[in-house]
Amino acid sequence: MSWFDCLKRCFCRPPAWVDREVRCASPTGLHRMAYRQWGDPGNPRVLVCVHGLTRNGRDFDDLARALMPHYRVVCPDVVGRGRSGRLKDASGYAIPQYVADMVTLIARLDAEEVHWVGTSMGGLIGMALAGMPDTPINRMVLNDVGPVITGESLRRIGQYVGADPTWATFDEALAYVRQVSAPFGPLSDAQWRHLTETSVSCRADGRWGFRYDPAIGEAFRMAFAAVDIDLWPLYEAVRCPTLAVRGAESDLLRRETWQQMAERGPRAKLAEIAGVGHAPMFMDDSQIAVVRDFLLG
Repeated sequence: MSWFDCLKRCFCRPPAWVDREVRCASPTGLHRMAYRQWGDPGNPRVLVCVHGLTRNGRDFDDLARALMPHYRVVCPDVVGRGRSGRLKDASGYAIPQYVADMVTLIARLDAEEVHWVGTSMGGLIGMALAGMPDTPINRMVLNDVGPVITGESLRRIGQYVGADPTWATFDEALAYVRQVSAPFGPLSDAQWRHLTETSVSCRADGRWGFRYDPAIGEAFRMAFAAVDIDLWPLYEAVRCPTLAVRGAESDLLRRETWQQMAERGPRAKLAEIAGVGHAPMFMDDSQIAVVRDFLLG
């Protein structure tokens, strides 16, 4: 190979990812939904990865890198989070709006069918969409979420969501993220730093704060009382092959609910991640393998 070919190969190689956005509609107008797309943009095999309540699509960076040889991996920031826009009416921060936005995204991707990985809230969005007639989802991973959401977990989440704390330094923000997200399990310093860097930003006053709309907390408390929520009808409408992943120490997905998921609805395959609560982050090889083996199996 000539030196010119080497240079061309280095500088003309397409990037591993690209940041894009799509406009979505709500009753009060239009809003932007940002997403990161990994892999070959022409790949007809599409994997959509959707994050939890206050997180963002960058949570899936490691999973996306591992699966981009097989898929076009698309990781959106649900409206009100990350780089996406915010809603004018906080009551719109709810599953019906999120499902509508995902349908718009899938249409933008020109995908007839998609595989789906949903963590917590992202799993609820996936369940709602997968249970609809003519759904585009034909294989799904539900990450530490299921048809019963415990009141215990709702109380814990309600204590911090929407509080909008700020910190004088990035290191203070890092310490806070490690504290409130301790159920994610034993992550490395580099992994905690990544999760913090992608979820906070420095504001105009020089202080650091979360990159999500605090009004999400208002909508959360309006929608959920601190009692168990029964979503079995939603789950039992799902027909596609499903994997239910549970953090072994989860307070959101009880073990008995998780076990029943193998017997009802889509009769999910089950996988449990030791040493983790709510929720596994798919940032190490063993956790990634659980998802990869199911999706490609």
